[in-house]
Amino acid sequence: MICKFHGCLCAATFALMLSHVQATDDTKPGDKKPKAATTAEEATVDKDGWKSLFNGKDLEGWKITNFGGEGEVFIEDGAVVISQGSDLSGIHTEQELPKSNYEVQFEAQRAAGSDFFAGLTFPVKDNHCSLIVGGWGGGVCGLSSLSGMDASENETTSYRDFKKGQWYKIRLVVTDNNISAWIDDKQIVDVDTTGQRISTRFEVDRSKPFGFATWQTTAKLRNLKVRPLPKTEEKPAEKGAAK
Repeated sequence: MICKFHGCLCAATFALMLSHVQATDDTKPGDKKPKAATTAEEATVDKDGWKSLFNGKDLEGWKITNFGGEGEVFIEDGAVVISQGSDLSGIHTEQELPKSNYEVQFEAQRAAGSDFFAGLTFPVKDNHCSLIVGGWGGGVCGLSSLSGMDASENETTSYRDFKKGQWYKIRLVVTDNNISAWIDDKQIVDVDTTGQRISTRFEVDRSKPFGFATWQTTAKLRNLKVRPLPKTEEKPAEKGAAK
């Protein structure tokens, strides 16, 4: 009787365990749904592929650049404020970002001072370059440097008046063989970088690999974001084309 009782008890226990397993895991291999994004990086990428680089609360992910004599950097009303220093002031990040085939957008304003308020240093493959907005006395825009010539003397040089306290929307696109830039939807740079020697002026080397600098000027920055772009493909030469 004892053995028979224990046999029934064991069978009942096994049946109960089996029903519990079937109730908690009734999915078949390949039927499981993908898990939702949980990492901080995935959470900051929107449906169009944009990754936000400023959180509007603090300088998380960024460092104040030690230029020497730099001004204070702080957050105000969701924007990064880079205060006027004796010469250069700025911030930089070492976050993992694309080196080519990417787009950057941000807004900037000159709050005080009279020189460049948005000096963005960015990667171009294994090199770096700087987009200067409002330099050389307040109006020069362009790239520093192309084949040893800076933003005031190369093919990207342009001039524009900037009003203090006004926000400007700036866009930069870097591909394998081109750098383009816009201010408020007006294109200011469109340069073929094939064969060009890409570099930065030594003064902003500490902004690498990706950073902002100002020259004796207080700037405000907001809504900074970046996204990768499809790799550009060179068009094959047409057969029989005239040379």
